[in-house]
Formats: sequence, structure tokens, C-alpha cells
Amino acid sequence: QVQLVESGGGLVQAGGSLRLSCAASGRILRYYAMGWFRQAPGKEREFVGAISWGGDTIYSGDSVKGRFTISRDNAKSTVYLQMNSLKPEDTATYYCAAAISIATMQSGNGIDYWGKGTLVTVPS
Repeated sequence: QVQLVESGGGLVQAGGSLRLSCAASGRILRYYAMGWFRQAPGKEREFVGAISWGGDTIYSGDSVKGRFTISRDNAKSTVYLQMNSLKPEDTATYYCAAAISIATMQSGNGIDYWGKGTLVTVPS
């Protein structure tokens, strides 16, 4: 059974930075794309970013382009989300996801595994 465990969430002031991590355990997700989604209270889930197994394909959500960077370390079965210039509207629970196809990740379809989420709070 695969588990995705997020960490690194917390409270950060506007303009600050935070790095989220997602570690996969259970088995190696060879060839799986990894990604991040977020969901704020009362809002729909939003795509944040995704990265292919080899790291050669990266997608970013429009609202985070230029501020958030996704990366991965396959040797550690870990994907990262570096978040800079944080804004109050970035406040949400951030979820890690794994899918065999990066092409469908942006829509949230075809996700094979989800983490339980980590909360990021940016007070206004």
C-alpha cells in the first residue's frame, strides 16, 4: 500500500517562504508523476503543480506561477514544493498526489494516490 505523507506546513507571514515535502512510502512510485493540489475552506480544489518522473515536464497553476517551484528527489521518493512570496490567498490545505500520467493531473483526474494534506496559513 502506498502512502504519501506531507510535511512542512505551518503559519508564515505574507511575503515569506515555506517548503513542503511529500514522502512516498510503501513502494517506489517508479514512473509516477507527482503533484500538489490545494483546497481553501469553502472553495474547490485547485491544481498547484506537477512534475514528471524524470523532472523534464513541469506544470504550474496560474495562480502560483513565478512564486512556487516543484521539484523531486527520486532517490528519496520525495517531492517538494518551494513556496515564495506567499499571500493570504495561498492559505489552504495542500495535498500531495501521484499519478501514472502527468497529462491528466491538472484536472485532478486519474490520480492514483493522495496524501492527507498539510495546512498552510498566511494571515492577512
